[in-house]
Amino acid sequence: MHTSLQMMLSMGLELLLSVLLAATLVYCIVLERRLASVRKGQDGLKKMIGELNGAIAGAGASLRALKSAAADAAETLDDRLKRARALSDELSLITNSGERIAQRFDRAVPAAPASTLPSGSVMNRLKAVR
Repeated sequence: MHTSLQMMLSMGLELLLSVLLAATLVYCIVLERRLASVRKGQDGLKKMIGELNGAIAGAGASLRALKSAAADAAETLDDRLKRARALSDELSLITNSGERIAQRFDRAVPAAPASTLPSGSVMNRLKAVR
């Protein structure tokens, strides 16, 4: 009797171990599928990170080109502004000189009627415009 009890106990233990081994096998299969899914997602993530890295590098290059273009435009604008100021100063000098010449003409010919001299009517028109 002692041997049959040992045999039954041994058989029950082997059955329990077989059930646990089957459960472990099922769990390993489920775990393998999940790991495959994670690996697949990891590959997609690597690809996405590579694309993002390329986009960042392209944006950096575009930003450097934009800064360079802005610096060139600012330099061109400064040059044009300097030339415009110089031309404005020159035009101001010419205008002042013309006004002084016109005033000398006005003083030199005060008695002549404005209607008889064509330059007198031009001067009156200029004065009216101011």
